[in-house]
Amino acid sequence: MSLRISTTDALLIIDMQADFMPGGPLGVPGADMLPSLINPLCDLPFGAIVATQDWHPPGHVSFAGQGGAWPVHCVAGTRGADLSPALAQVHVGVVLRKGLHPEIDSYSAFEDNDHVSRTGLDGLLKGRGITRVFVVGVALDYCVAATARDAVRAGFATFVLPDACRAVQQAPAAALAALGIEGVDHAQAADVLAHNRRN
Repeated sequence: MSLRISTTDALLIIDMQADFMPGGPLGVPGADMLPSLINPLCDLPFGAIVATQDWHPPGHVSFAGQGGAWPVHCVAGTRGADLSPALAQVHVGVVLRKGLHPEIDSYSAFEDNDHVSRTGLDGLLKGRGITRVFVVGVALDYCVAATARDAVRAGFATFVLPDACRAVQQAPAAALAALGIEGVDHAQAADVLAHNRRN
């Protein structure tokens, strides 16, 4: 499949937020290196560029103090929930906030983890004529993976760009293999950029 980007393609930038950068309460190793690849991708002629934000109320179900798996992170309105200042946001057309319900976590950009509450992202993309999505950001083994799986289920041809992602724990090869079984393809952001350079 061609890596040439057009207006029927969307770039989904997942959770590039301060609290997920190294030094944050839920820092993902190497996440601070991603803007050097994501920012040039944003200059390509995507039909839509969407950035997601975890946007949790205080006392969210995902927090360890509430019995969840994670330290307090990305509380709505705090600096930790802000998009990384290193991320070039000039081409980001939509900022989608997820994880707003105090009792339900939300990894995917398309729906909450209860698989009931949806964000409306699939309708937004289809309304713009999008047929293919490219997913980047953090974390490859959680929110990136969940978003990619749901993109396939929503009918989009879906690519994860692993060099423009970082993972919390799982080895990238294992995460990509699991996604591949579910119909998610992958390519390198560096290759996408190379294919779209003007001669």
